Amino acid sequence: MVKCPRCGYENSSTAVYCDNCTYLLSDSDGNKIKNTKRESSWNMSIGKKIVIVLGIIVIAFLLFSFVYNSTQPSNQDSLNIVSDDGSNHQTSSYPYKAVIQYGGSWYAEMGDPNYLVKESGYGNKRFTLDCAAWERVSLDVQKQDYGEGELKVQLLRNGEVVAENSTTQSNGRIVINYNY
Repeated sequence: MVKCPRCGYENSSTAVYCDNCTYLLSDSDGNKIKNTKRESSWNMSIGKKIVIVLGIIVIAFLLFSFVYNSTQPSNQDSLNIVSDDGSNHQTSSYPYKAVIQYGGSWYAEMGDPNYLVKESGYGNKRFTLDCAAWERVSLDVQKQDYGEGELKVQLLRNGEVVAENSTTQSNGRIVINYNY
């Protein structure tokens, strides 16, 4: 048995290279290399060192990815407006709702004045706006069919009407700007 001078592994006496770390155990003439193990070195093969370093890098990357993803808003939270038809979970962090009441077609721009969302529809509709309690809210609703019916728009905050307006003009338009 030949002990590897690099890693200390016990190799067969006919081995030319260490079976563990591939260190040259004999020269080209078949003469055994003197068993000179360095006492002060880290007694581990280079391959094992690379695996450990790569493992540390992978663990750090996974930890960073977890922290980054847990601090990002979900897709639903990043939307500027959510239809309030009962299929979406509504949270108290978005206390504003817009209610549009009209028997015909309409077009609206709603939400934070800097990030208005455009919606069009027909008939009565209710929306949850992506505006926090301390933000400004803007509603701009206009009739699209030039009908004679009443277009009524309400802004609700935590279920209570805080602003309301209506029109019966054929090309009626309602603008509500609300600052809490």
